[in-house]
Amino acid sequence: MTAEAIRIGAGNPARRGWLADLNGRYHRNALRIFLVVVLAHWAEHIAQAYQIWVLHRPVPKARGVLGEWYPWLIKSEWLHYGYAITMLVFLFLLWPGFVGRARLFWTIALVIQFWHHIEHFLLLIQAQSHTYYFHRKVPTSILQIWYPRVQVHLVYNTIVFIPMAIAMYLHARPPKADRDLPVQCTCAGEHDHELVAAGASGV
Repeated sequence: MTAEAIRIGAGNPARRGWLADLNGRYHRNALRIFLVVVLAHWAEHIAQAYQIWVLHRPVPKARGVLGEWYPWLIKSEWLHYGYAITMLVFLFLLWPGFVGRARLFWTIALVIQFWHHIEHFLLLIQAQSHTYYFHRKVPTSILQIWYPRVQVHLVYNTIVFIPMAIAMYLHARPPKADRDLPVQCTCAGEHDHELVAAGASGV
C-alpha cells in the first residue's frame, strides 16, 4: 500500500459521504471530542467515589461535580441514559475507522457499552413509569440485584474505557502487523504513514 492509498477515500466514490468523512479526514478530531466527553464523565464518577469513600458522605449526598451545583442532575435517569446512548453512538459511528487489533479492542468496548446502555434503559423505563423491577422500591438494573449502583457503574465504565483506550493507542501507533492494512484516516500520523509506504515499496 502506498501513501496515496491511505488517503481518505482516495478515488473511491463509495467512501464519500458524511460517515466516510467522519472516519476519514475528521476521525482524529472526532476521537478527541469523544475522549473529552468520556474524561468529563470519568471526572464525575471519580468525584463521586471520592465523596463516598474518602469524605464518607452518604451515597445520596455524593453528587459528583455538576451535582454540587445542580443536585437534580444526579437523580435524572435521562442524564445517565443520555450519556450511555451518546457513548454508544460515538463507538458505533467511529468503528469503521479502525482496523486490525485496534478494531478488535474497539469492538469489545462497543459490545460492553451496548449492554451498559441496556442497563441504563431499564433504569429509565422504571423511573418514567414508576414501576420498579425485581421487587425493589427504586429503579434497579440487572447487576444492581447483587451489587450497589455506584460500584456497578464504576465497573461498567472501567471495562468499557480500558479496551477503548487500548484501541485508540493501537490506532495511533499501529503494530507492525497492522501497518499494511488500508485505513481511511490519518490518525497514525505522517511518520507511521511513511513506514507503511516504505514497507509496501520494499524499502
